[in-house]
Amino acid sequence: MSGEFLGTYTNSVNKQKWIIIPAAFKKKFNPMAKQTVIITIGPEENIAIFPLDNWKEKIEGLKSGSDKDIQLMVALRTFAMSEQKVESSGRIKIGNELLEIARINEKVTIKGEGNFISVWNPEKYLEFRKQELDEHKKTFNSLDYQK
Repeated sequence: MSGEFLGTYTNSVNKQKWIIIPAAFKKKFNPMAKQTVIITIGPEENIAIFPLDNWKEKIEGLKSGSDKDIQLMVALRTFAMSEQKVESSGRIKIGNELLEIARINEKVTIKGEGNFISVWNPEKYLEFRKQELDEHKKTFNSLDYQK
């Protein structure tokens, strides 16, 4: 399985709708993924990029899951683009439909999500991050970090 993706990067979208996967993320790809990804709809009005090995594991897990898991599998497949090869420079092409869903134009925020990479409209990401931070402050304090 490809390694855990963590961190946030800002990048541009070129005129041909290509983005660049950060080198730190590219290094985490398992050789079994063959630098190939599946690009689909994300959970927060964003785009999800799965290395091929992580995609296969995700779909297998969903197949034998609950009704909600099956619904998620169908949605992921419905919006999935065909397999994309990550170029040596890290470039990949994102389809217009997914860019429209995520409201992405010229800039993107690329975030590691553990087993997948999310691609965001930067303004939408800042809104999401603020909501998450507000919730974090309500839920945790310094004692929680001590345990």
